[in-house]
Amino acid sequence: MAQKSCCIVGIPIQCGTHVNGCVMGPDSFRTANLAGVLTEQGASVFDLGNLEPGSHEPLEHENSNIRHLSEIVAWTKAIEAAAYEAISSYELPVFVGGDHSLSAGTVPGVTRHAQENNKEQFVLWLDAHPDFHNLTSTDSGNLHGTPVAYFSGQAGFDGYYPPLKHKVAEQNICMMGVRSIDAAEHSALAETNIQVLDMRYIDDHGFADPLGEFLQRVEKANGALHVSLDVDFLEPEIAPAVGTTVAGGATFREAHHVMEMLHESGLVTSLDLVELNPFLDDRGKTATLMVDLVASLMGRKILHRLPRRYG
Repeated sequence: MAQKSCCIVGIPIQCGTHVNGCVMGPDSFRTANLAGVLTEQGASVFDLGNLEPGSHEPLEHENSNIRHLSEIVAWTKAIEAAAYEAISSYELPVFVGGDHSLSAGTVPGVTRHAQENNKEQFVLWLDAHPDFHNLTSTDSGNLHGTPVAYFSGQAGFDGYYPPLKHKVAEQNICMMGVRSIDAAEHSALAETNIQVLDMRYIDDHGFADPLGEFLQRVEKANGALHVSLDVDFLEPEIAPAVGTTVAGGATFREAHHVMEMLHESGLVTSLDLVELNPFLDDRGKTATLMVDLVASLMGRKILHRLPRRYG
């Protein structure tokens, strides 16, 4: 089997959230042996180090709740360029954060590459939150709650965020695991063609069938698939290291099943790992679980985790 070339891009951004600690996320993933696990699954791995934002000018917005707007804009520009370069050079770039505002750069970057290669971009959003605010609608002012609205081309970003070169079509976005959504996001999403599969839907139908249907659409379109995995997609008891814990998330087995299905599809072309806050972790258990999920995405089977029997 030919090796898949992977790169790791560290994005130590935490200005999209109000809880300090995500800045340590990239190095925590490294400490949890992300590169080694990718190598064990047959990948050739290149760690490109940590990205830094460019300089930024102060920006003012009528929404006085917004935090760190100028920093987020600078990061978004730098991340978009880095994501485009990474996916142009490697078969599977893995972007490790850092808070979820980084996806306002990673998704546009990989989408630019997809468009240049005449492919449709698809996004699987694994998150407790839809992150569908614009700059006016956010009450918290935390801009990790805006990336999906931005990269799908919604109104409310003009004159602040970088102009989108290519947006992701609404019908090509699937959210799974959502269980914390406010009224403004609910109303905005109701006007779109984005597929939102909340945990009540998952309770009734499970992950396998709706995910399988989405993957069939990606395959039929010969599309590129970006997966954005937020720690809070998971049940907090198994993944406590996140500043936005929401009860009722995916279990250990459900999460691995999702990753195994993604591997079997062979469709994933880029990956975000976000919102890991090592300051809130318990002896690295969340970082280790996230890296184990990447191993399943790359093809490791449950059987490989069983202890060897002797005698």
